[in-house]
Amino acid sequence: MRLFIVFTATLSAAFARPCFAADLGSKPNIVVILCDDLGIGDVHAFNPRRGKIPTPSIDRMAAQGMMFTDAHTSSAVCTPSRYSILTGRYCWRSRLQAGVLGGFSEPLLARDRRTVAEFLQHQGYMTACIGKWHLGLGFGPERYASPLADGPLQHGFDHFFGISASLDMPPFAWVEDDRFPEAPTVTKQWLRSGPAAPSFEAVDVMPTLTRKAVEFIRSQSEANEAPYFLYLAFTAPHTPIVPTPEWQGRSGLGDYGDFVMQTDASVGEVLRAVDESRARDNTLVMFASDNGFAPAADAKALESQGHYPSADFRGYKSDIYEGGHRVPLIVRWPAVVAAGVTCEQQVGLIDLFATAADLLGQQLPADTAEDSVSLLPLLQGEDGPVRATAVHHSIDGCFAVREGDWKLALCAGSGGWGVPREPQAARKGLPKVQLYDMVRDRGEQNNLQAEQPQIVQRLTDYLKKSIARGRTTPGPPQTNDATIRIDKSPQPATEAAAN
Repeated sequence: MRLFIVFTATLSAAFARPCFAADLGSKPNIVVILCDDLGIGDVHAFNPRRGKIPTPSIDRMAAQGMMFTDAHTSSAVCTPSRYSILTGRYCWRSRLQAGVLGGFSEPLLARDRRTVAEFLQHQGYMTACIGKWHLGLGFGPERYASPLADGPLQHGFDHFFGISASLDMPPFAWVEDDRFPEAPTVTKQWLRSGPAAPSFEAVDVMPTLTRKAVEFIRSQSEANEAPYFLYLAFTAPHTPIVPTPEWQGRSGLGDYGDFVMQTDASVGEVLRAVDESRARDNTLVMFASDNGFAPAADAKALESQGHYPSADFRGYKSDIYEGGHRVPLIVRWPAVVAAGVTCEQQVGLIDLFATAADLLGQQLPADTAEDSVSLLPLLQGEDGPVRATAVHHSIDGCFAVREGDWKLALCAGSGGWGVPREPQAARKGLPKVQLYDMVRDRGEQNNLQAEQPQIVQRLTDYLKKSIARGRTTPGPPQTNDATIRIDKSPQPATEAAAN
C-alpha cells in the first residue's frame, strides 16, 4: 500500500533534473478549472438524490474521467485554499492565520515561494492564470497607472487576465498581465462599494473569462510549440449572483441555481475547446471548487425547494465541518485516466503540485510543496491510499485532522459562520474538541471525543508534530512563516471580511 508519493531533495535554488523516466509519453497539457463557492451538492453527479440543479457539462466530464468523492480544500475559505493549490503548502504556515485577503491586500506569496506554475515554467510550459487571483497584489507608486510590482507574473505565470480578488471586492476592474487596461475612476457596488473601471460590470465577468480561456486553449493548440498550464479560476457562483439574461429562470431555483447552470455551461465551453484541439487525449483537466457552498446564497431557501448544496454533509463555507471543505473533484485525462471511475480515497487540491512533479518524473527541492502528495497512482488505476492524513482549517483559524475514518476538530463549534459559533459553543459548555467517525457519521452529529481519548491524543500529537516540522511529507524540517497556535479561541479575521 502506497501512503506517500512525494519526491524530496536537498535545498536548491533551482528545480532538480529528472530522476526517472515517467514513461507517460509527451508532457501533458494541464487545465485546472476552479469554481468559487460551488458546493459538493451543487454538482448533480455528486448529489443525484438531493441535488436539483442540472449540471450536464460537469456530469459529462465525470463520466469521461475520475470522480473523487473524498476530496478537500485545505481551508474552508478561498484565499488560503488557493495558496495551498498553487504552493502545495498549508496556508496556515504563512502569515494568514484566519480570514481571507481583500482586493488591496499585500501579496501573501513570498517572492521565493515556488508555485506549481513556476515549476511548470521550468519544465517548458506556457502558463496562464485567468480569473480570480485573491492572493494579494503589489501595487506600483501610481496605483492604477504603474505596472504591478507583485502579482501572478512574479509567481510563475506568463500571462494573467482577471480580477484582484472576489467579484464583490474592489477594485472592480480587469487586470491584464501587470496592468489595469482601464483605470478605476468611478465608484460601483456589488455588496461592497469601491473604485471601479467605468465599463466593468459583474454580469460580464463569467462570459469574458470563459472566452479568454477558450482563446488561450485554441491559441496554444494552433501554436503547438509547448505544453501549457491553464489555471482558470472562475468567479462563480460566488456573490454577487449575477446570471446573464439567457440563464435567468432556467433552473427554477432562483438566481443561484441559474448561476450554477451558467457556470456549468462555461465548463462545457472550456472542455469543448480542449476536445477540438489536437492534444485532447494528453490534456489533464482538473475540475474543483475552492471551498464549500456559501451561506450568503441562502441555503435554507434552496433546501426548502429540495436542493442541498452540501449534499448530506454538515456545514457550509467557513466551517470546519465537511460542508466547508469537502468539494467536487474530477480529473479527466483520456491518455491515462479510465473513464467513468469513482475514487473514494482521501485526497486534496493541495496535491496538485506533487502530482505535476510526479507525472513529469521530477524531484522537488526540500523547501517546496511540503504538504503535497502525488495522486498519480490513483489516476493510473491503483486503489490504495496515497495520503494517510490531512489537516483542515476554518475561517476562524480552527484546525481539524483527518486520519482514515477519524476526524478530530480542535474547536467546540463550527469554527466558522455556522451554528454553533465558538462563543455560543463555549456558553453551552460544549467539549473543546470534536471527534467523528466519518464512515458511520458523515453528518458529524455524534461527538466521540469522550469515548476515544487515545485517538484524540494521537491526532493532536500529529498536528503538533506537523507544525513543528514545517511539513507533513517526508524530508528535512522546514520553517513556518508565523507562530502557530492550536489551543486557542478562534481569532477574528485580520484581513478584509471574508465572503
